[in-house]
Amino acid sequence: MSSIENEGGTASAEQNILPMMSLREVVIFPRSIVPLFVGRESSIKAIEEAIADYDKKIFLVTQQFPEKEKPTPEDVFKVGTVSKILQMLRLPDGTIKVLFEGMYRAAWNPEVDGITFEDDFPLVNIEPMDDLDADEHATEALVRSVHEALESFGKVNKKVAPETILAISTIRVAGKLADSIMPHLKVEFLKKQTILEIVDPLKRLEAVYELLLGEIEIVSIEKRVKNRVKGQMEKNQREYYLNEQMKAINKEMGREDDPQAEAHDLEDQLNEKVMDDESRERVRKEIKKLRQMAPSSAEYTVVRNYVDWVMELPWNQYKKTKLDIAESRKILDEDHYGLEKPKERILEYMAVQSLVDTIKGPILCFAGPPGVGKTSIARSIARAMGREFVRLSLGGVRDEAEIRGHRRTYVGALPGKIIQSMRRCEYSNPVICLDEVDKMSTDFRGDPSAALLEVLDPEQNGTFNDHYLDLDYDLSKVFFITTANDLHSIPLPLQDRMEIITLPGYLETEKVHIAKDFLLPKQIEEHGLNEKNLSVSESALTEIIRTYTKEAGVRNLERELARVCRKTAMKIVESGDKEKNLHLTMTNLSKILGVHKFRYGSSEEKSQIGVSTGLAYTQVGGEMLMVEVVLMPGKGKVVITGKLGDVMQESAQAALSYIRSRSDLFGLKPDFHEKIDVHVHVPEGATPKDGPSAGITLCTAMASAFLNVPVRHDLAMTGEITLRGRVLPIGGLREKLLAAHRGLSKTVLIPIDNKKDLKEVPDEILKDLEIIPVENMDEVLSHALDSLTAEELFRGRDDITPVALNLIKDEYQRPAH
Repeated sequence: MSSIENEGGTASAEQNILPMMSLREVVIFPRSIVPLFVGRESSIKAIEEAIADYDKKIFLVTQQFPEKEKPTPEDVFKVGTVSKILQMLRLPDGTIKVLFEGMYRAAWNPEVDGITFEDDFPLVNIEPMDDLDADEHATEALVRSVHEALESFGKVNKKVAPETILAISTIRVAGKLADSIMPHLKVEFLKKQTILEIVDPLKRLEAVYELLLGEIEIVSIEKRVKNRVKGQMEKNQREYYLNEQMKAINKEMGREDDPQAEAHDLEDQLNEKVMDDESRERVRKEIKKLRQMAPSSAEYTVVRNYVDWVMELPWNQYKKTKLDIAESRKILDEDHYGLEKPKERILEYMAVQSLVDTIKGPILCFAGPPGVGKTSIARSIARAMGREFVRLSLGGVRDEAEIRGHRRTYVGALPGKIIQSMRRCEYSNPVICLDEVDKMSTDFRGDPSAALLEVLDPEQNGTFNDHYLDLDYDLSKVFFITTANDLHSIPLPLQDRMEIITLPGYLETEKVHIAKDFLLPKQIEEHGLNEKNLSVSESALTEIIRTYTKEAGVRNLERELARVCRKTAMKIVESGDKEKNLHLTMTNLSKILGVHKFRYGSSEEKSQIGVSTGLAYTQVGGEMLMVEVVLMPGKGKVVITGKLGDVMQESAQAALSYIRSRSDLFGLKPDFHEKIDVHVHVPEGATPKDGPSAGITLCTAMASAFLNVPVRHDLAMTGEITLRGRVLPIGGLREKLLAAHRGLSKTVLIPIDNKKDLKEVPDEILKDLEIIPVENMDEVLSHALDSLTAEELFRGRDDITPVALNLIKDEYQRPAH
């Protein structure tokens, strides 16, 4: 066992056995003086033993695991420092404060014989660790570098006294220099322990030099951070001081409210708002502008309005929607009778949404005549889904800025109607009904229908950019519903964005049901009546629908029922009897509502020559259309009256050309028309009429007049005609068949291509009508001309003289057959 060298001389071999005290997260280096507070009982006993029997010398070693209260020999490092106890002070709480001086590093081995544990502290056999020899030139170069770094460390770290730095700078020995620097570096104890265990002084100094450079960098960064934080604190204190001064000035001037308080409140609101980073940063910049403006300036109001608009929009605030299909179906059926297609489409959307949370809102367009319930079904859809409902009328909108908003360069600029609607509903997933989308117009201010292209496109409206906000706003979760009376006035690109669902109008039977179950109870309640005061028979309701209203919807029907309720209320008030009852029937209907306002088309009582019955589809539903044709001597002139549109006039020309092309089969001379004037008239001349579906009706009336054969009075027809006599399909078959049923027709001729549309016609209509699909005009004439079969029609009959021959008998003699 080697002897121990210290400043006091050479120690004996017996002094190699010393009390050991374990330290927590503290590493003692030679030539360092360290004060420690000691509280563990075993450590206190070790210190007392060192003072009493070991010349105040003790072996200090660091624990590997600081959390252990009673470490075992395996829990402490094998290299420590022999230290001398310079001073000990007992404290009132039982702990002691000890001042240690590190002397030299030493190692111990728990497996070496002679190690004992007495009185809860170990006595260990230590072996001093002497420094190895090092190259002088390498040492000198490293020592100089360390001195330079130490000087820089002293400049940035004011916690180390300049005298200490100066004293360390005088050390030229590598090992001693490293041991002197380590206690002043704030590194974790494991790194210090690693340095302590290095025996080669040059390597030890290199490691210390590396740590010293890192500590210089860390201290420099800390200093910069502290200076920045200090500057920010000084700025905040300065702003606080100035704000308090401004409050005092405002109070002295009689302005109790602090203008800057608005900006503070807006910032607090902004911090609570959930919005995307871009929008938040834009609002923050605008609030910063407010702080720098005088509240009395015009620009202040503009900026404040902008901030209010952005802050009051619902950003990512979604209302929880109902997804109960059965409950939704019940709500839709409660509010509306019929309208199966729109109801089914909404239920399909809700079913898909219950499976996929990210489905984009559909764009539905309800197209149909006024009064059929387009807007009210949209309101019911919102109620069924549990969403907010916003109605936005686009009728008369002619400025693109009404949709996209004005830019903030304009005086009085505002966001567009879409953003205004989102602000009102307070949620990001409402049902928005864009009413009368076909009533928009275009002028020099732009095309609002073009601005709607982005709003109503599920692929684009996720980043809708309003000119006023100049921010992207998400409209993809909005359920848009548009309504229109006429699709022809909607641009095709806009139609392409929407799923069009046609609401064709109510059948007469449906109107009776709606009046009985919906409209009449509602009007009775609104007029303060009860069911005992007023009752209306079903026949009276049917008569009101036929002769007092003329519409596809039920608006006028509701007005007439309200009129009946007013009459009833008048009778109750005049008689003073609240139990008075009015029963409206066909007998007293005219007394209550007056004379009939309208007449509905009906079949002729008997068959007539040159008169045929057609079926038309108008905005008020299906109508019967009478076509009259008379022939007069003349010069081949064709007169068409009845305020017919271009399409119907062309159909009349096509019908005449067809008859001329078939003149040989009809028994007419090829030039029979040259000295005959043809007058075609459609009654109710004040009403404009147009459409292709009157082609076969016009042709039948002309053929009847030329052949002098009457047309069946109980037969109605509809279809478009070509020059070759083909019958083309038409629209509105459901409404046309209803008109035929109402007019007491027995047989209806329809184009063969419309046979598939009969599935949408109620069975109660089909069971009373004989529907005959026809493919060409020859079939039409064979069915329409009274008491004339197809064989008789196309081979001539001696007992039938065409009217053309009666008018100019001498020149046009029919050849004998």
